[in-house]
Order: sequence, then C-alpha cells, then structure tokens
Amino acid sequence: MLKFNIYIWKSAPILRILLPFIAGILLQFHCNIGWKITACIFISALIILTVFVLLSTALQFSIRWLIGLSIHLFFISIGIGLCSIKQGRPDNSLFTIKADNHSYVIATLREPLIEKAKTYRALASIETISNNGSKKAGGSALLYFEKDSLQPLLHYGSRIIIHQALQPISNSGNPGSFDYRQYCAFQHIYYQGYLNEKGYQILASENKNFFDESILKMRSFVLISLRSNISDRDALGIAEALLIGYRADLDQDLVQAYSNTGVVHIIAISGLHIAMIYGLILFFLQPFRNREWIKWLKPLLVLLIIWGFTFIAGAAPSIMRSAVMFSFIIVGESFSKRINIYNNLSASAFVILLFNPFSLWDVGFLLSYAAVLSIVIFSKHINNWLIFSNMILKYSWQMCAVTISAQVLTLPLILFYFHQFPVLFLFSNLMVVPLSGLILYFELLLLVLSPFPSIAVHVGMVTGMAISRMNDFILRINSIPHANFQFIQIGILQTVILYFAIAGLSYWLLRKQKAALFLAFSSLLLFFMLRAADIIQKLQQQKLIVYNIPRHKAMDIIEGRNFQFIGDSILQQDGFLYNFHLKPCRILNRVTAVYHLSSINYQPELISSSHRKIILIDSSIHPSIVDKRIKVDAIILSQNPKLNIRQLAAVFDCNEFVFDASNSLWKINQWKKDCENLHLRHHSIPEQGAFVMDL
Repeated sequence: MLKFNIYIWKSAPILRILLPFIAGILLQFHCNIGWKITACIFISALIILTVFVLLSTALQFSIRWLIGLSIHLFFISIGIGLCSIKQGRPDNSLFTIKADNHSYVIATLREPLIEKAKTYRALASIETISNNGSKKAGGSALLYFEKDSLQPLLHYGSRIIIHQALQPISNSGNPGSFDYRQYCAFQHIYYQGYLNEKGYQILASENKNFFDESILKMRSFVLISLRSNISDRDALGIAEALLIGYRADLDQDLVQAYSNTGVVHIIAISGLHIAMIYGLILFFLQPFRNREWIKWLKPLLVLLIIWGFTFIAGAAPSIMRSAVMFSFIIVGESFSKRINIYNNLSASAFVILLFNPFSLWDVGFLLSYAAVLSIVIFSKHINNWLIFSNMILKYSWQMCAVTISAQVLTLPLILFYFHQFPVLFLFSNLMVVPLSGLILYFELLLLVLSPFPSIAVHVGMVTGMAISRMNDFILRINSIPHANFQFIQIGILQTVILYFAIAGLSYWLLRKQKAALFLAFSSLLLFFMLRAADIIQKLQQQKLIVYNIPRHKAMDIIEGRNFQFIGDSILQQDGFLYNFHLKPCRILNRVTAVYHLSSINYQPELISSSHRKIILIDSSIHPSIVDKRIKVDAIILSQNPKLNIRQLAAVFDCNEFVFDASNSLWKINQWKKDCENLHLRHHSIPEQGAFVMDL
C-alpha cells in the first residue's frame, strides 16, 4: 500500500496541487471563507516557504515536509479566492422594476432563440439596470418570449429594453427535487422573465462577439445540414445531440430510455466522441506517417480539429475535460515524452476548475473523471480475465472489459444522482457504442457532402435509418422486465462509504492484503446499517406533501412506506412531469403507491388522521354561518375556487391556509391580502415551494 501511494504521489505531481486546490473551492463554497482568513492562509504559506529557504540544507532535509505544507496552504488559498471571485450575487433591484418609462433593464441575447411549446427561449446577459438611476449590472437571465408577439429581428447579439420585472430563479421546493436555482447560479444565471409584446423593445445597436458568432454560425450550419437530410424527428434529435450536443429537439421519453439502459453517454458529448474523432484523424494521416513534415503538422491539425469540435459542441465540461486531456497527450507525444495518465487527468481537471470551479458540482464532470480513472485502473486487469485467440472475440471482450471497468467508480455516483442501476448495461454498450461510432462518422460525412444535396440526402437517409435502428434497440432493451433497478436511495455519506468499500475490495483483489478486505467488509456493513436505519425511520413517517407543479394539483399522503396520490391524472402519465416533480420525492421517502392507507382517512374534501384534520377545496362554495367555528389544521385551495377567505375564516378555525400551484397568481395574491388583513397564516406554493405537514 505504501509503495503504491508513493509511486502515485511522485509520478503525478499535479495531483498534489489539485487536491488542496479542490479543498479550497469546497471550503469557500460551504463555509464562505472571508478575504481576511484567505489572506492569512496565503501569507502563512509565504512565511513558511521563506523560513524554509533560509534554513540550512541539513535542517531543510529533516523538516522537508514544511515545503509540502506551504504548497498546500498556497493552493488552498488560491481555491478559496477563485471560488469567491466566481460566486456572483443577484441584484435585487431587478425584481422591483416597474412598467413605466423610468424603469427598465437593458440585456443582450447570448444565443439564438430556441423554440419551446408555447414560447421562445433565449439566454441574455444583463447590461444595465435603470430604477431611479442607471447602473451597470452583471449576471444572466433566461428570457421567454410569447410566440404570438415574437418579432423576427431577435437573434444572437440583439439588445433589448425590458420593461417588465425579472424574477429570481427559484426552486420548486419539492422534497428531493433537482436544485435548479443552484444549477443556474453556477452558470451566473439568476433571473428569468416571461415577456409579451409590450414587455420589451428592440434597440437598433447590437452587441456581438466575433468568436461566439463564428461558433454559432458553425452550429447553425451543422443543424441545418442535419435537418435538411434527416426526416425522422426522433432520429434527428439523437443526431444533433450525438454530433454537437444540441439537446433541444430530443424526445424526453427516449432520453429516459437511454438513461435506463446505461447508454446515455452516447448522447452526452464526452471523451468517447473525442476519441472517435482522434482515431479518424490518425486514420487519414496514416499514409503520411513517414514524411518529415507530418511530425509538426499532425499535432497542430489534431489540436485544431479537436478544439474546433469542442467549441462547436458547446464546450460542455465533459468534452472540455476530454479536449484538455487529449491536448496534453498530443503535446507530450510531439516532444517524445511519456505522460503519466494520473498526472494527465489531474492537469486537465486543474485547468477546467481554474476556469470554472463550479464544474466540481457538474454531474457530467464527475462521471467523466470517474469513468476515465476507473478504466485506467481496472480495464487491463479485467481484460486479463479471459484470453481469446480469435480477433473478433478478443476485440469484443476488450470492449466488455472497458465497459465493466468504467462502471466500477461511476456506480456510487449513478446510484446517488440517478437512483437506478441498468442491469443490462454491458449488452447495451456492446451493441450501441460501435453503432454510435459508425453514425458519428456518417454525420461527419454528411456535413462534408452537404454542398451536394443529391448525394447528401442519401447519406442522411442511411444515417437516419441507423439511428432509428439504434433507438428501436434501446426501446426494446428498456421494455425488458427488471432491466433496470430503480428507486434506489442513498445519501452522500453512503456514497462515500461505497467508495471506501470499492477501494478496499479492489486493492485486495490486486494486492491480496487482508487489511484492504477488512476495510471493504466493514464499509459494506456500515453502508447496510445506515440503509436499514433509514428504512426503519421511513416506516414511522406520516405526512402530507402538496407539490409545486405549475398549473397542476398534486398531493401525496404518506404513511410509512406507502402513499396515496391526490391530483391530476396526467402527472402520473406524462413521463417528464412525473420524473421531474413526483419521482424524486417518492424515492427520497422510499414509498410505493396503494389505494388505501390504514390509519389515514382520505375523502374528496377531507384528510384526517389521529392528530390532523385538513380540508380540501377545489370548487366554489358558500359556507353557512355556524355557532362555533370548526377546528382544522389546514385548508388547501386548488383550481381557482370562487370563495371569500373572510367567509371561510368565519366557519373554520384554521391554523394555515395553503394555496397550491393550480391556482392563478392573481387569485393567490388576492387571497394573501385577505389573509394578511385577517392576520391568518398562509402558504403560497408557487412562491414558497412545496408544503409539507406531519400527520
């Protein structure tokens, strides 16, 4: 164990600075370290380094660990400072803009309009805020334009004056749901606005960047070429995602099928695509391998093509990591130097985090590094399990070895983030990876032949057919019973413990040390103990959850590990709405659906338990006058009922009024004013998030 650690530590020096750099980023993000403490850490590193240099050589050797301490403190301070600089804060004055001639926001569209079901969406950067005084602003906003009012002059670089108030991006507040606000904040997007034709005005001037405009023009050329020659909509969506990472046309149910079968990385631009492009370049350069000029032209050409492809594909963290890593390999080979793969991975991660420290929270970034590291460590050993003399069997087993090895270190992340495990991932990848590579080459050929429509249409037809066959295969695999273990719930602590178990078991298999085996079994025992404790806790739960799903009524009554759903039936049928809003909460609470609960009674207008009584109102009523008010814990109003809060308060002694997301905002605002006038507690789900009450 000691020899192994020393070898890695010495052969990968960049790893030694990457770890404290990451520690600094995490410290700043979770603890919000101030500039004074950061400066103290930085100055301490300089003092330690200065003292070390002034010491005698003999004394330096005896306390050489001081130089390591100073380096660690230095890069911790760098990580803290960089994360602090990148952390933006939204300007609250944007939320109070009034629709008059003296209040406005000036913004620039940073991308072309993307068509949605009822709107067009575009990302815009905020330039100026004028609200009783003009000032510069930062950050970005997601703008949604009504289709009926859309003016065709809106495009990348358009500058507009916004007269409507921009709202802060908020989470749904549904338990276990995706933290969309934090996801946007990592990209410096803090606002959103829904604009009608009177809500904005187009300025004559534009604000464009030559580099960004060139990239967008290339992406537009690619999209037009694909859309002109691939007619099937599902195939087109996969083609766009596979080639340049454009996901706006993807069918969500098809994406879920790819995820369920363990091949979603095919449509998430990653190192696999870079490797295919790299292999294609080497194939075309093979006839010139003995020429003298190829030695300097090859690295330049490869770097140019790889980085061009990277930026056209949107420069996602996964493909950036691959491009940086391949760049290190190519540059190293051009100087005839061997680069340690661990050092290479560390260098690429350091460069990416240097530009965007929040990549550390990007799931694709984490999965990419986990997969590559896992392949490097385990693929060779797994490949040696079976030896074949037949070339076809040998190549097939090599692919299987790579696929199996990639799952080792990505498994805990998959369980934590996606709550599922695709059982047939090996079979799916064995069939889909080679086919996707062939499709990628056909798409590149289609782009080359796009100036010749009579030829390109046939290439597009073949490409579309190949993608359709791949989609059919994925859907068939997804339909196999028990092909995917779902509803797996583990926390961060359990994820870390799983990595300890994997590390111990792997080291025991490689080095046969009993201590490693003890670590593995101890970690697994602790993992299952924590899991059992959580299940026992969930068996005792009784709660009501009113979800925040725009324009929909949705509630879950939970008793132990069972639940009963109340709400719109479409939420159970629409895959996107179910997976995004309902499924995460049910996974978190480890519940399954039942028709009736044993100790909680549900009637169309009443939910009652031994401790709680909740009234449900979703239609207009006119309460009768009563001698004594009825005591209830909550009244939940849904679907815009015509009623008066004052009349309800005269009949019910209610602890809290709840207005769910199926109500109109103007109606909720009216009810809120009534509650405030009567000094009644109230909860607006569209504004405050989901409502949770213990029963």
